[in-house]
Amino acid sequence: MLANGTTKIASKLAPTINDRHLLRIYDSAPFKSCEKPMTNVYIVGQRVSKLAAAEKATGRSKYIQDVTLPGMLHGKILYSKYPHARIVNIDTSRAKKLQGVRVVLTGEDIPAIRMGVYKDNPPLKAGKVRSYRDEVAAVAATDPAIAEEALNLIEVTYEALPAVFDPETAMQKDAPLVHEAHKTNILKMPWKLHYGDVDAARKEAAHIVEDRFSATWVTHCCLGTSGSIADFDYDNHLTVYSNTQIPSLAQKDFLGTVKALGLKNRRVRVVKPCIGGAFGSKLDTYAYEHVAILLAFHARKPVRILFDRKEEFIATSTRQPAIMDIAQGCDENGKLLFRDITMILDNGAYTSWGATTPSVMMMPISTLYRVPNVRYQASCVYTNNTYAQAMRGYGNPQATFAIESSIDMLARAAGIDPVEFRRINANQPSEVSPQGFRITTCGLTECIDRVAHEIGADDVKKKGEGIGYASLIHVGGGARVYKSDGCGTLMKINDYGKVDVFTGATDMGQGADTVIAQLVAEELGLHIDDIHVIHTDTDVCPWDVGAHASRTTFIAGNSALGAAKKLKEQIVKIASQTLDVDPQQIELNDRMAIFREDTEKNIDLGKLLRKTHFSPGGNMLMAEYFYDPDNENLGRDFKGNLSMTYTFGTHGARVKVDEETGKVEILNYVAAHDVGRAINPMLLEGQVYGGVMMGIGYALTEQVQLEKGEIMNPNFRDYKVLTAKDTVPIEAPILETTDPDGPYGAKGIGEPGCVPTAPAIANAIYDAVGVRIKDLPITPERVLAALKRKKGIDSCGIDPLTEKEYDCT
Repeated sequence: MLANGTTKIASKLAPTINDRHLLRIYDSAPFKSCEKPMTNVYIVGQRVSKLAAAEKATGRSKYIQDVTLPGMLHGKILYSKYPHARIVNIDTSRAKKLQGVRVVLTGEDIPAIRMGVYKDNPPLKAGKVRSYRDEVAAVAATDPAIAEEALNLIEVTYEALPAVFDPETAMQKDAPLVHEAHKTNILKMPWKLHYGDVDAARKEAAHIVEDRFSATWVTHCCLGTSGSIADFDYDNHLTVYSNTQIPSLAQKDFLGTVKALGLKNRRVRVVKPCIGGAFGSKLDTYAYEHVAILLAFHARKPVRILFDRKEEFIATSTRQPAIMDIAQGCDENGKLLFRDITMILDNGAYTSWGATTPSVMMMPISTLYRVPNVRYQASCVYTNNTYAQAMRGYGNPQATFAIESSIDMLARAAGIDPVEFRRINANQPSEVSPQGFRITTCGLTECIDRVAHEIGADDVKKKGEGIGYASLIHVGGGARVYKSDGCGTLMKINDYGKVDVFTGATDMGQGADTVIAQLVAEELGLHIDDIHVIHTDTDVCPWDVGAHASRTTFIAGNSALGAAKKLKEQIVKIASQTLDVDPQQIELNDRMAIFREDTEKNIDLGKLLRKTHFSPGGNMLMAEYFYDPDNENLGRDFKGNLSMTYTFGTHGARVKVDEETGKVEILNYVAAHDVGRAINPMLLEGQVYGGVMMGIGYALTEQVQLEKGEIMNPNFRDYKVLTAKDTVPIEAPILETTDPDGPYGAKGIGEPGCVPTAPAIANAIYDAVGVRIKDLPITPERVLAALKRKKGIDSCGIDPLTEKEYDCT
């Protein structure tokens, strides 16, 4: 370990330094920037604890469950008892007579309101239901128990309709239609990407592999359940308290509901309590939020709706399930020639962000490794299952599972070591991919080498042990999904050198407020506790497109830096006049303005600011900045530079497989990422650790089990989410390439930790016992079934999760 925290690597793994990018590799240790004298106080690169850590640890943080308003009523929602049925009649008369009930609403009582990407989802259903999670009525009462009792008094008469639960069946011409007006169950979203000549490349390929893979429903498992409070004032201006991760976009959605109620020119304010986890689950507005608004409007009282754990499972959305057919080919030297992928995605009964995941799936399909010929097509299909939402990785984990499993198969077919195969095809800096992604910095080769070294690729493996690898690409510099990918920042500094930063960014536990504070403190020469970050209220915070696409550090960080630089410019100008020196010779550090050529010539920032304020014609210092990156919306051909920079990484898993039980034990896991620059190595490692554990759950244990559209395991007893006792040894080496567009060189890292985990584990299992598991999760039953097949047993049994004969060839 070097003095500055850098790890020295053996010569064969040593990073290269050239005119294209600078690579720094270091382990989990305090890092000091080597760009400035070590005598100064620097914040960027330090292992700073989360600003809200003490508040959360001591129970002082306020979540939606802790928010109460005077006169507040309690709302409850009645859900469908059928996956597909006509609503013949709803009798609410008994519920309305119950003492304490203030409002009862059905789909017939509300104006035309539609939610979701496709605008196909009303908050209360009228006419028919299309899934078990459909909201058919809502109640507001003085007590939660009274509201629950009122739901039991509502009588709904249904006429059952034929339902469809398999997306391939739903694509058939005679399948029941989930939305008759749509005239087909296949969404009219033409997800097609094609470049090069795939058919010609297939003919030229020396080695080809093709197979089918599948990924199932999993859910976010936020420890803080969902909830919302809606409150109209006497002028019908609306305030919504919600643990959303898109406050500015939610504000727009809620304004639509207000307008539908006939209210014009009204204000909508969104207040975010502390968020107890999101992971993409709060990237869209849900029915319960709009229902709370409707109930509050009719009750003329604030209404709060809180989910219990069962409701969190059945009435929030899952990761998009996918059926993936993939073919890949390479030449005799292992160079990839083509990639050909077709997908069928179970959209569920309505259309939220899950239906747009193919736009992100295209990224690894086109640009994970260098592939000159690619063809991709995806169909999103209505079924009577629960509908899908955004979830950490946003389609990338599904696509990468198929790609990296297939890469391993192709390497073995070509007789090339899987690590070397990945080296041969690794992305390089300063390239433009055929999809139009401009890769600026890229440390993928170094990530591959680092993981191979740390996982012990050359070590002798015991019986039943195996090592598997998988790499990733993800957006690291925003993602232009909307017309704006920007974030605003307002900043003011008081007479004592304390800064208030009003940011549009959303902190949902990932530490965004801490990273923003570090960037601002570094730029202004202050300490971390001099910075206060406010991100909770649309009435005072600027616009931001939301916390998604691993964009916050890059986008909100650049926005905060922009405002800090404008503020710094004002401070430096005043300091140079006060000290009577050239502004170019002023440095801000350790709460002082310092003359570089004579450090004894300095002034305390607080003193300088008070002098500025209280002099004749005085002034308070403030700044604003809106950062909108120079990235691009994908065109009609789905080409364009979606992000300003891209995050790369490689994961390696060493596993042991018990051939008697099928149980998979992870002995060691290494996850190396090119992060640009580690603003806070401790928080970055936390993101990787959490992402890896989420990915392990995705690979081995987690599944929302649906039986004809009904969720059968809506609790933490039967849904096998990993807990602290299930943690495995994880190493998270950080590789820095200092991206020229990132704040102090940083890239986004929130999602990549969970992206390649499943294929790394699947590849390790194959290396250990020679069976390829192609369906997630990789349960002991599936491993045993595959081992039976390998040993020559004709039938390896019925898959306990799909109830079909398992194909383990």
